[in-house]
Amino acid sequence: MKRNIDDLALFGGREAFLQTLHVGRPGAVDRARFFDRLSWALDNQWLTNQGPLTREFEDRIADRVGVRHCLATCNATVALQLLMRATELTGEVIVPSMTFAATAHAAQWLGLRPVFCDLDPRTGCLDPERVRAAITPRPSAIVGVHLFGRPCAVEELQRIADEHTIPLFFDAAHAFGCTAKGRPIGGFGTAEVFSFHATKVVNSFEGGAIVTDDDGLAARVRALHNFGFGLVADNPGGGTNAKMSEASAAMGLTSLDAFEQVVAHNQRTYELYRAELARLPGLQTITFDPEERHNYQYVVVEIDPAVAGLHRDLLITLLRSENVVAQPYFSPPVHQQQPYRSGPRVSLPHTERLAGRVMALPTGPTVSQEDVRRVCNIVRLAVSHGPEITRRCQQLRSTPPRHPESRQRDDSTETDKANGTPDLRTQLVDHDLHATAR
Repeated sequence: MKRNIDDLALFGGREAFLQTLHVGRPGAVDRARFFDRLSWALDNQWLTNQGPLTREFEDRIADRVGVRHCLATCNATVALQLLMRATELTGEVIVPSMTFAATAHAAQWLGLRPVFCDLDPRTGCLDPERVRAAITPRPSAIVGVHLFGRPCAVEELQRIADEHTIPLFFDAAHAFGCTAKGRPIGGFGTAEVFSFHATKVVNSFEGGAIVTDDDGLAARVRALHNFGFGLVADNPGGGTNAKMSEASAAMGLTSLDAFEQVVAHNQRTYELYRAELARLPGLQTITFDPEERHNYQYVVVEIDPAVAGLHRDLLITLLRSENVVAQPYFSPPVHQQQPYRSGPRVSLPHTERLAGRVMALPTGPTVSQEDVRRVCNIVRLAVSHGPEITRRCQQLRSTPPRHPESRQRDDSTETDKANGTPDLRTQLVDHDLHATAR
């Protein structure tokens, strides 16, 4: 374990981890069960086009979240696009900026204009009052995001949508298995979208799903996701190919079999992180409502640089030098990314503040309790010496590089270059560039 800052890899110490830790690295699956399912699909020669495994996966998802309809797709981004197309949206769509870019991109690709709305700092989700203020004659839908699995203000957003007779969708990519108001997420709004990407708590390699109780919407989406075949009304827009394959469904079903065990592991990881990082000045673990169910897929901490003495980005750089890949979810926020930042300037103070301070720590079935303790040892050491670490890094950045001819050979630096690993000065320059981009 590291006892002083000279032990940190950023300052020449040995890396804490031989193998890189990631956020949401997929865990081991029951390969025998997966290959049994895949072999069954091969034996039956039904590999796609709404095969038996896909239908079983849809039925199990619908039953779990308590809705009549689930339509599995090849990914969650196209699922959002199908919803927007099926409801014939035009004009503007109100979305949060504190989300993965795909939430806004789905609308942008259909010729819609994302209108970014600020968040409630207590939840990180859309602030209903700011949504109400953003309503103009042009918005055609509201898309909320259950950030990190914490639910949106579902009832308040539904009232606003009803008042203006526009659909309310939820991007529930983080929230499979979570609840809001005691009900499973998936049954709110006009429809909700799940992601079953490889990093998610249930994965189908790559995949998504639309869940809804709207019979007509479900029928339109099912037709549109298969080239528009089966639409009874005029269909000037045609359709697309968004179907989930039987191989993905086989993985999804096998992953779903292990869902409860994965959540239990995630919860133990979350609770250990929270205990190990308690009472650190300037660092707070984002918590969940104890009255609701959660999948504990993400462990997110918020760093106040004024109190901790170091910036979130510097802490990420420090961790990555130890082979710990923490992620700045989501930084920069979407309204500060292209193509959106080229448009009229948008000021979202709560979003910008949160996006500059949060990071997700490594989680998932492959992260052990000992891994968590070692990560927390690094974080505690860094935060406990935040001002000193910041000063040392500032001094290094301000030191002009030596002329190559006068520089003596440094075997460790040459080895790092040979391995493609940036030296400390390069890492700190990257840190500065990232902060500037924000």
